[in-house]
Amino acid sequence: MSLSASTLPLLLLPIAVGLIGIVYVVVTALNILAQDAGNETMQRISGAIREGAQAFLAQQYRVLIVFAAAVAIVIAIFIRWQTAVCFIVGAFTSALAGFIGMNIATRANARTTAAAMKSLDAGLRVAFRSGSVMGMSVVSIGLLGLWLLFLAFGMGQLAVDALAGFSFGASSIALFARVGGGIYTKAADVGADLVGKVEAGIPEDDPRNPAVVADNVGDNVGDVAGMGADLYESYVGSIVAASAVAMVGAARGELSPTAVLLPFAIAAVGILAALIGTFLVRTRENATQADLLRTLRTAIWTASILIVPAIAILIALDGTIGWPIFFAVLLGLVAGLLIAYFTEFFTSYTERPTQGIALASRTGVATLIIEGLAVGMRSTLPPVVIIVVAVVGAYLLGFNNNVGGRSGGADSGLYAVALAAVGMLSTLGITLATDAYGPVADNAGGIAEMSHLPKEVRARTDALDSLGNTTAATGKGFAVGSAVLTALGLIAAYAQTSGLQAAELTLLDPRLLGALLIGAMLPFLFSAITMTAVGRAAMQIVEEVRRQFREIPGLKEGAPGARADYARCVAISTRSALREMVLPGVLAVAMPLVVGGVLGPAALAGLLVGATGSGFVLAVMMANAGGAWDNAKKYIEAGELGGKGSENHKAAVVGDTVGDPFKDTSGPSLNILIKLMSVVSLVFAPLFVQIGGLIR
Repeated sequence: MSLSASTLPLLLLPIAVGLIGIVYVVVTALNILAQDAGNETMQRISGAIREGAQAFLAQQYRVLIVFAAAVAIVIAIFIRWQTAVCFIVGAFTSALAGFIGMNIATRANARTTAAAMKSLDAGLRVAFRSGSVMGMSVVSIGLLGLWLLFLAFGMGQLAVDALAGFSFGASSIALFARVGGGIYTKAADVGADLVGKVEAGIPEDDPRNPAVVADNVGDNVGDVAGMGADLYESYVGSIVAASAVAMVGAARGELSPTAVLLPFAIAAVGILAALIGTFLVRTRENATQADLLRTLRTAIWTASILIVPAIAILIALDGTIGWPIFFAVLLGLVAGLLIAYFTEFFTSYTERPTQGIALASRTGVATLIIEGLAVGMRSTLPPVVIIVVAVVGAYLLGFNNNVGGRSGGADSGLYAVALAAVGMLSTLGITLATDAYGPVADNAGGIAEMSHLPKEVRARTDALDSLGNTTAATGKGFAVGSAVLTALGLIAAYAQTSGLQAAELTLLDPRLLGALLIGAMLPFLFSAITMTAVGRAAMQIVEEVRRQFREIPGLKEGAPGARADYARCVAISTRSALREMVLPGVLAVAMPLVVGGVLGPAALAGLLVGATGSGFVLAVMMANAGGAWDNAKKYIEAGELGGKGSENHKAAVVGDTVGDPFKDTSGPSLNILIKLMSVVSLVFAPLFVQIGGLIR
């Protein structure tokens, strides 16, 4: 590509902004580490959580090294060695971003508790800054990694294969981090709740409960490292999809060559907007949940508003891309905000759906669970409508994008859809920060409880924890929406790379129809596997907690000198998670290879569409039902309907326990399933075209 006055800023911007993001991560991390870590007890508990989280990641990464090496060899043999190298780079950078975020999160928990001893605002700012380290690590490392690979390989099919390999590496880490971390955290959480709160009547995070440290470890490995890897995959996948479609479109003359650079430039200005938004997070003492939500919402909306003129400037400076593409990006950005809004509506305990679940507790557990499932199912309507409008609107804008002698067309329409995903994820730096903040606040509350700090400190950490529950639910909704748009972009790139024509993609083809039905089934099978994995692991935790209550004299009663064996529960959760994550991981990678190799490229497209459609709806239902059950319990604990210890609260605890694997294991893992299958198909597309399918 020849450089010009218009393309030079697009070439320099990603590197400059990526480095700025890295500097922010370093400075903010050092600032967090400089904060007061509290008394000796707080530091000891925080250290146990950190050691447990690091031990899990170390063992998980050892498994992943073997997996990555095996897959890289296969890619090198059947595709290209360059793609294999990029696969390794993608896996490494994803693991690096997750490690950085989790390492700071496990050091910020006690510091958040100590800050909450001073004021609510101080606690919020420490916790949020730790979340911003995760957010900015993901976007900065992801953008720099992809951009350097693009500069190394340039335009053409080699670059498409290389970038797809990077995305495949990130997806592989994301799958195992999300599934393994989700099984870990929910096994510990469910075990701690069933024996501690339900059977023994012990409050949450009580130091007498042997599973309480494993529960806090799980918050970090599941909702910091796991969520970070999930959105890292979406982030790089959206950029890869848009740039891959643009390369094909540019080769055909439908798109300007600079269209390849635009996804990187949008991601860069998004990082700058997110950085500005992070400095707006602050609150006052005695702030309500509505006040705290408004604070984070203001930061996110400010970043989203700032990026709009920045993208407009990029389009105007280039002059070869066309204003319809600007509005397609805007559609994606607005779609992300709307999905977050409706997710908050269906899961926040300040809103009627979650309050309705709490009211159902008056007639027992069964009605509470029924109401929660109904809320989850109803909650699928808004995001589906939003995504449909965004996809159709973006495609039409791109298809009719007439600029510089080019008349738009299918390639331009697909490019606009892929760019909508980039737009949705453009401010990920701050969106992920509000999500990764939650586990830090949750840990801070546990440390306050286990350290026997004054009630006003626990009240502040409870307020921060409740906010974290809502932002976590909102983040999951955003992650699902972005996963669907990213998967659609990757499917478009796969179709182009495979050379598929519209005439080949017909429901009259029994191979395609059969593969579509298999794809629609896969998310349900995948969810069943991950949910039963949580159940099996939780049973081991339950038995261990019961054993310790039975065999350690005075532990259940809180006698002086009676101490729980926390390390035993941490070890059980670690072993179970690592064992149980293998089957879902193999399934996600193997199915596209089997269908593409046996039934051919067109049938594989059907598999991807079926999996994306059913996976999207199922993931939304599970995430929102689980989040609503959780916050219905929090609503009762806040003093409504009898408060803690009441029959209503006991029913809500059971509902929350059922919802745990919904919202933190199976639901979020579906995001990665649909993206991973799409990117595996893109990477191995040349092989599938060569084979043509064994059944013809």
